[in-house]
Amino acid sequence: MVRQSGQPLPRIVAIGAGNVASHLIPALESAGIGEVTQVYSRTMRSARALASRLWSAVPVDNPDEIAKDADIYIVSVADHAAAELLSRLTPNNALWLHTSGSLPLESLAHLSKKTGVFYPLQTFSRQVPLDMSRVPLFIEGSTPGVEAQIRDMGQRVFSKVYHADSTLRRKMHVAAVFACNFTNHLWTIADDLLRREGLDLSVLHPLLDETLRKAVTSPDGPSAGQTGPAVRDDRAVMQAHQSMLPPELAVIYSMLSESIHKRHTHEQD
Repeated sequence: MVRQSGQPLPRIVAIGAGNVASHLIPALESAGIGEVTQVYSRTMRSARALASRLWSAVPVDNPDEIAKDADIYIVSVADHAAAELLSRLTPNNALWLHTSGSLPLESLAHLSKKTGVFYPLQTFSRQVPLDMSRVPLFIEGSTPGVEAQIRDMGQRVFSKVYHADSTLRRKMHVAAVFACNFTNHLWTIADDLLRREGLDLSVLHPLLDETLRKAVTSPDGPSAGQTGPAVRDDRAVMQAHQSMLPPELAVIYSMLSESIHKRHTHEQD
């Protein structure tokens, strides 16, 4: 495949075919950044599923079969699996990127002099459509020139592209875990409690909508919108709630209530 100028598009190899790659890789190809020639996944089923959504990508499930002559490699694998996989890959002069919020830029240093981070800060699920242009992208490059190349790639898909070094990116990742992963788990607990009574989370949708609206629009941040018995230090209500919960949930309830109370007591001092 070639550009309108007649020059061939950069060849992209996607290493990983999970939630992030399932959104990111098609978006990059659709933006004309390159032609994805190969998709690697540890399972052929996942590799084929992503490759089928691309122009001409070949799926592979053996790291030894990953092409050695591509122009861009994008690594989107679980952090715990990255080190072993990356140690098996062949160094070259290509641009190597990873999409992790936790891995340092240096994790790619043995593969090329041109390395970078291409971290979209979002929760991804394969089957849920997503407008990638609304997702903030955080980048880092091994040199200013490499980072400029990465920024150009990012701006063709994402409307907001920021620099973030490895330390800042890890801190953002921690914040994202609190804001997204932990919050979703609490919603799951709420849904479980309601379903035991013949209800479901839909009865809380207006409450969730209003909570999020206040959190993102208040000039004083989400803390200003905090309500509930912990803010009021209503011990009778909190003890009654905990008595209705199984022990493991009562512990979570107690820890969160104490954290809320301490935060708001401190803010009032």
